[in-house]
Amino acid sequence: MQPYFLPYIGYWQLMAAADRFVVYDNVQFTKKGWINRNRFLRNGSAAVFTLPVKQGPHASQVVERAIADDFRPDTLLQPLAAAYRKAPFFGAVFPVLQEVVTAAPRNLFAYLHHSLTVVARYLGITTPIIVSSTVDADHRLASEQRVLALCGALGATRYVNSIGGRDLYSPRTFEQRGIELTFLRPRLLPYQQYDHPFVAGLSIVDVMMFNSSEAVREMLGAYDLL
Repeated sequence: MQPYFLPYIGYWQLMAAADRFVVYDNVQFTKKGWINRNRFLRNGSAAVFTLPVKQGPHASQVVERAIADDFRPDTLLQPLAAAYRKAPFFGAVFPVLQEVVTAAPRNLFAYLHHSLTVVARYLGITTPIIVSSTVDADHRLASEQRVLALCGALGATRYVNSIGGRDLYSPRTFEQRGIELTFLRPRLLPYQQYDHPFVAGLSIVDVMMFNSSEAVREMLGAYDLL
């Protein structure tokens, strides 16, 4: 998986469902993806928060990018605090956000990797997070062949991918390599977001702010494997 910034609960369900979770550091950074941004609830609607990244070559990898020099953590923490200060679990969750947002690494991947480990710890997810470049595989490969190479190097017999990648991979190709291919489809269970109609698919921050840690852990199991 790509290293997304405070991603939605489906990402964490995938991590919790796996025996080992491989996160790419040597994958191309995409400006319009979710690597350095996500959505939160503001005045009853979805709004975007962004982690600013230094300019770099278009083809550069996530591990080759850095956080902008002028980034100040308060510019990200303040709008999140304003949006969730009255949420029932703000007191427990905001220190977790502070630990994520004020982290020391300026390298983008190191910063995102730290955020994944911090939130996983809060969620009670113990799945080892493996950095892709540390796996002894041919990293020149792309897409399906790259995944198969990583699975082979790790001795995997099953590969679980998010439902969004269903059209990218061939079950037959995986079967020929002795690997079961499955897709995780999250069930985005509604919960109370102040007095507003439910907005699904927001950052895990929203889920944590409105639900106890125990309730969130139960949500981690609300998915279907196809």
